[in-house]
Amino acid sequence: MHTAKPITLHGKPLGSGRFPALCTPLVGRNRARILEEVACVVALQPDLLEWRVDFFEGIANTVEVVALASEIRQAAGGIPLLFTRRSIREGGEPIALGEEEVIALIEAVCAGGCVELVDFEMNNDPGHIAQVRAAARARGVALVLSYHNFQSTPAQEVLCQRFAQAQALGADVAKIAVMPQRLEDVLSVLGATLASSQTLDIPLVSMSMGGYGALTRLFGWTFGSAMSFVVGAGTSAPGQVPIADMNAVLEIMQRSLAVQAVQS
Repeated sequence: MHTAKPITLHGKPLGSGRFPALCTPLVGRNRARILEEVACVVALQPDLLEWRVDFFEGIANTVEVVALASEIRQAAGGIPLLFTRRSIREGGEPIALGEEEVIALIEAVCAGGCVELVDFEMNNDPGHIAQVRAAARARGVALVLSYHNFQSTPAQEVLCQRFAQAQALGADVAKIAVMPQRLEDVLSVLGATLASSQTLDIPLVSMSMGGYGALTRLFGWTFGSAMSFVVGAGTSAPGQVPIADMNAVLEIMQRSLAVQAVQS
């Protein structure tokens, strides 16, 4: 079996310590809606909240973003917060900020002590990645380096290269999300996750999107994916499943695997 590498924050496993950790996205357009989402999601007890700030209408106002991140953290009742600006080229919303302004925003959020993790795409300029990495490390924020492909699924060896690239660039967590066109693409994601979990030192997060991709969201952890994104109040990518469904599947699968381990 894979060598399980849970996501850790300050030396401790994320959230409740379960594997995989469960993350729910916040995708509201304004402060009121976002705080409504937080109230709804917290009751479902995920391990992590992801604020997709590219959905937020006030993204251009750094002071407003930092203040709202602080409000989210307070309302979350101890659930850590992942801060993500997803670019248009990797499936995000259009925003009125240039890349230098995005980096300045990330630096401000890290400096404000509002978040525990920040996501940045590994296709970005290496210099920009270095800036974000430095800002995160200076404040003890974990860096997720990610790759998204909403059109297709690269070959397994390419996905393995992406995981390795994230580690080489200094990520604390490597993430890939791709779109399957056939069931064989799902196998490519699972195979890359399994192989990379056995060779790399950092936690991995992987998923296929869409209908076929639900298989990876439900069972990818058995191949080494440390986290699954689940529906709380709204979805941030196609194929996300409700947190209640995910918990039910986890209970069944982990019980079955425990029996298998005893029998072996």
